[in-house]
Amino acid sequence: MRAVLSHAPGGPETLTVEEVNDPTPGKGQVVIEVKAVGINFPDTLIIEDKYQFRPERPFSPGAEVAGVVEAVGEGVKNVRKGDRVIAVPGWGGLVERIAVPATHVIPMPKEMSFEEGAALVMTYGTSYYALKDRARLKEGETLLVLGAAGGVGAAAVELGKAMGARVVAAASTGDKVEFALELGADNGLIYPTGPMDKAAQKELSGELKLATGRDGADVVFDGVGGDYAEPAVRAMDWDGRYLVVGFPAGIPSLPLNLTLLKSVSIVGVFWGAHVAREPEQHAANMADLMRLYAEGKIRPRVSRTFPLHKAGEAIQALGDRQALGKIVVTVEDR
Repeated sequence: MRAVLSHAPGGPETLTVEEVNDPTPGKGQVVIEVKAVGINFPDTLIIEDKYQFRPERPFSPGAEVAGVVEAVGEGVKNVRKGDRVIAVPGWGGLVERIAVPATHVIPMPKEMSFEEGAALVMTYGTSYYALKDRARLKEGETLLVLGAAGGVGAAAVELGKAMGARVVAAASTGDKVEFALELGADNGLIYPTGPMDKAAQKELSGELKLATGRDGADVVFDGVGGDYAEPAVRAMDWDGRYLVVGFPAGIPSLPLNLTLLKSVSIVGVFWGAHVAREPEQHAANMADLMRLYAEGKIRPRVSRTFPLHKAGEAIQALGDRQALGKIVVTVEDR
């Protein structure tokens, strides 16, 4: 089978497409014929050895897949050959076939496309865990989403509306803000790109406060980091919850006196660890997401697709922040 491999740390241009042996299912495993692979920000980091996990090389990136069960191993009872499923292996997904534990697969609704299936679990799972379990977002509260047009940001916009919040979407271009408004955001704001000095940060804070309302945001979903963090905290209401989701603009430094003055909580969001540590809660969240999908309240937006042999270009496009919603690699039949 074909596999996209990383042999040494580097950017997407270092990835190669090679022929490797097909996997066989071990005890408790299934082999999935991969149809689509969701591309996520960790894919840009893991190939450069900048992610929390460093797989032994050579390895394939690709954290989430959708496809059809091709074979089942000994002892597997919950999955059958021919089932349409989603799996989140963490890496290894940019291949034609992958072996995963049967307990890790999620049944796909029959009305869901493979592209949607590959774009659902990581982004919506992260954002739902952040908003529901970490921020405890309440109906009627104001949610500010930074990076509102990316994968987790777009999911946060949709989920915030589904949970009854007033959602303010902030992004770097007019097209991205317009995209977030189409997802259901109540208001939008274009923020500047590049480093900001203190004066620019203060100006942005005022604009965020104006966009969120007189009292400011109850919850900030920050998937950007960098110089955007402090202005967002300054634009929060009393007892606000600031969600630390990602750092494509860099890891921020915050003056902690701001949290004292407004009794603001800084809340970390590590979805992968949550899945491992709290599997029953994760399963309940996945059931909620499938219900919201069936009700039409969430719908993964796949803005671009790439064939398997151009997976490096897909990862590069995400790294360049070209995505509106999700980028997906499709595994075409040969």
